[in-house]
Amino acid sequence: MAEDSPFTVHADWLEQRLGQPGLSIVDASWYLPAQKRDARAEYEATHIPGAVFFDQDNISDPDSPLPHTLASPQHFAQYVGARGISADDTIVVYDGPGFFSAPRAWWMFRIMGVFQVFILEGGLDGWKAAGRKVTNEQTRIAPCVFHADFDAGRVAGLDDMRRIVEAGEVQVADARSPGRFAGIDPEPRAGVRGGHMPGARNVPASALSENGMLLPKSRLREIVEGAGIDLSRPVVTSCGSGITAAAITLALETLGHTDNRLYDGSWTEWGGRTDTPVATGPATAGKK
Repeated sequence: MAEDSPFTVHADWLEQRLGQPGLSIVDASWYLPAQKRDARAEYEATHIPGAVFFDQDNISDPDSPLPHTLASPQHFAQYVGARGISADDTIVVYDGPGFFSAPRAWWMFRIMGVFQVFILEGGLDGWKAAGRKVTNEQTRIAPCVFHADFDAGRVAGLDDMRRIVEAGEVQVADARSPGRFAGIDPEPRAGVRGGHMPGARNVPASALSENGMLLPKSRLREIVEGAGIDLSRPVVTSCGSGITAAAITLALETLGHTDNRLYDGSWTEWGGRTDTPVATGPATAGKK
């Protein structure tokens, strides 16, 4: 495992275990339109041997009007079981750049009861840059039964967030860029207001990694605490649609902070409504 985090693995570690029974490798790549990358097409052209594709859109709740809404335990279990992934496996998830969408898959597996799940440092881009083996061959899948043990307490909904914002006792860490957080840059989804939840703090997901590697604990602590987050108090993480919020969750868990939840609807839900309060400009101190 990686030296500074219990939740990441080095490419050497994975390369030495390719093909071993009980190891599941998951390509959880997903990209914003502005990134101009097609995750599925890239997977079909090049992936780590044995990897299966984890579609961040198709794994979502099919009945939700919001993007990337967490699937029910039954739907999640059916989806991953059909891809040959067991809750007893050691699961390694990756994305292209390293720490963009992989943390979301890591988080989903964890709240569904899997704790032997890790993120590949450097992602597929780093794997290929190092000249490691890749393939375009279709991965052979032996479907299995995935037993989900869902921890609903790790997910926050709209009603939870209304109470949190009103009371100001639980911290909100927003993973979006500073421009979107402040309401200066436009939101990528039509009809969504700019700004942030009153009292929220900005912890951009992009600041938590470097060259596809999660930052060392000392630097993660500096960034998180520098944003005004008190690690002795509960935190809810948020972002645009629930994907990159999990990067903050990963950073918090790496620092030993376990009293955290992820707001699944995130800014698409909050900013897309007309009855939720919105603040603009830089973060201001919330209630203590």
